[in-house]
Formats: sequence, C-alpha cells, structure tokens
Amino acid sequence: MTAFGDHAVDPQRALPGGEADGGMCADSGTRFRAIIPNFDGLAGLYRWMELATCGPWLARCRFAFLGDLGGAQNALILGDGDGRFAAGFLRANPLVRIRAIDASPAMLRALVRRAGPHAHRVTTEAADIRCWNPAADGQGGECCDLVVAHFFLDCFTTEEVFDLAGKIRPLLSTDARWVISEFALPTGRMGRVLGRLLISFLYRVFGILTGLPVRRLPDFEQALEQAGFVLVEGRAWLRGLLVSQMWAVGEGR
Repeated sequence: MTAFGDHAVDPQRALPGGEADGGMCADSGTRFRAIIPNFDGLAGLYRWMELATCGPWLARCRFAFLGDLGGAQNALILGDGDGRFAAGFLRANPLVRIRAIDASPAMLRALVRRAGPHAHRVTTEAADIRCWNPAADGQGGECCDLVVAHFFLDCFTTEEVFDLAGKIRPLLSTDARWVISEFALPTGRMGRVLGRLLISFLYRVFGILTGLPVRRLPDFEQALEQAGFVLVEGRAWLRGLLVSQMWAVGEGR
C-alpha cells in the first residue's frame, strides 16, 4: 500500500477529482492515497462500457439479491454509478429510503434522474468515502438495515476497505445485510490467466479515464471478516470472474 504523510487533508477541497496531498482525512483520521479519481466524465457512458466489457453479466450480478431485499427500509448505497440498481430497488421496494454516497456529483445526478417518481426517497451526498465521517455529519446514530456496494470496493486497497467497513458497522442494525458485487479471479489455471488479463486491462482503462491509482483487486472478503462481518451467501458468474455476496453483522459487535 502507498505510504502517506502526516498532515490533514480537507476532503471537500479535493472533490470532485484531482490531487490532494497524501495524509489523514481531516474529520475521520483515515489514511488515504493522494490521488482522488474523477468519474464525472463516465456518467453518460457507464452502461455502454459495461455492456462492451461483459455484456449483461454485470447487471445480472448487480441484481442477484434484489428479490431478497424486500424488507429493507433504510439503505446505504455506495458508488452506484449511474443509479441503475437504486432505480430498480426503489421500484421493487415501495418502503425503502436510500442514502446514496458517491465521489462523483455527475453520477449522483444520473442516479436521481433514474429514480424518477421515487426520487423523494433518495438522499445523495458527494463525498470521498475514505474521508466520510457519519458522526461528523450528524448521522452517527442512524441505523441502516442494508448496505449496497456494487463494483465499488475494487476502487480501493484492502486496508481502505477494512477502514470503510469499520466506519459502517456501527451504523447497522443487528439484522442488517451488506450486498456486494465485484470482480474476482476465476477458478482454473486458464481462467485465472484470462481473468488477470481482463482485470488488468480494465484497471488501466479506468486509470487513464479517471485517474484511479489502484491496479489490483483488494481482498475485500478478508477485510470484511476482520471488520466483524460474516458471509451469508455467495453467487458467481463466468466461472468466478463476477461474484455477488450477502454479508451479515457478526456477533460481538
């Protein structure tokens, strides 16, 4: 992981993209990389980029657990891109209220547009999630029963995923679920070789288009387990290249 300096950084000054001095988030004390990627330019292209990369499989992965989330009432959705999952979730669940957090204001505007007549049940916040501090925002006592992160954790290192999980866990009810969709290395020797090539290619493309500095997948499963979450169910597509998982809050929280 990249080494960091010792001084504080104001996250609001660094958004929506560009560079900031490496250091600690001013409010939360979380360490983070100097470069803050800018996804604004992809808001109108995101869906077509997905289709060109993996056809319909990313969407199938994203919506895999939609039918199991009917009881959720307060959902925290992280980095939903152009908001296709949020829109589908709002249509499927007439009671849920969503808090959507993304570093890209353009992506959040796209999410609200897709929400259409259900937009009144959505609250958006443009923030670098590494510096997001719910206690500082007056949300420390809020109790969520669902967290959703589709193809979002791959923008971070394993340590950053662990830090994020540690911030989210106190916000959750005891029966809360965390649904995650991600890329992974497929099973089998040839599958792993091809998977590495594709994932490396995607990281390079997103690095060029957004400034994303990460170049390999985080071990998000290890990070969540160490933060006190337990894997409940997992599904895989394309021989394990795509995974969708449901996690629960472990005992002893």
